[in-house]
Amino acid sequence: MKIKWLGHACFLITSRDGVRIITDPYAVGGGINYSPIKETADVVVVSHDHDDHNNVSAVKGTPQVVKGSGTKTAKGIQFRGIATYHDTSRGTQRGPNTVFCFTIDDIKLCHLGDLGHVLSPGQVNEIGAVDILFIPVGGFYTIDAPRASQICDQLKPKIAIPMHFKTPDCSYPLAGVEDFLKGKKDMRQVEDSEVDFEQEKLPAATKIVLLQPALSRD
Repeated sequence: MKIKWLGHACFLITSRDGVRIITDPYAVGGGINYSPIKETADVVVVSHDHDDHNNVSAVKGTPQVVKGSGTKTAKGIQFRGIATYHDTSRGTQRGPNTVFCFTIDDIKLCHLGDLGHVLSPGQVNEIGAVDILFIPVGGFYTIDAPRASQICDQLKPKIAIPMHFKTPDCSYPLAGVEDFLKGKKDMRQVEDSEVDFEQEKLPAATKIVLLQPALSRD
């Protein structure tokens, strides 16, 4: 399985059989200055309806769109949506958010979207085992670095991939990734936007994998 970070909370996940999934496609503008998305996908997963996460029309092809809580099947893959919130006030500030769990090539993936709070025990049980966790770390609109670290302790993923943090191409009032990385003993910084994973080669304990955004302008 290949994972490519397109920027912000948007990833392209490609299975060994060539099924392509894009998460939370952004619209350029309003603080998001990554280059426009030009990828083709079979499935698009949308955690919530904000412009920096729901720009489905940017994705090429005729992808099936997966939104909301509950279990849905697209391209033969089961997607479980777990209802959460975009803030610490049960959605009264920024609305709902959906955490998505799905399995590709026997690897259990979990994309937290714009999660704004620490998970409840019930939500942790709903999510279940996680191999690869896509986790927002920039704060302000989502969980910050300490809460992200707490959620890693809750879910105990084998791989944690930070997202939704300040970069040269994101002028939102977010923190950078450094606060989240501080004190983390097992971390790999990839000098590329793409990385391959195989289930049998995943680590036993949580490892942070930091990618470079693929569509960042020079």
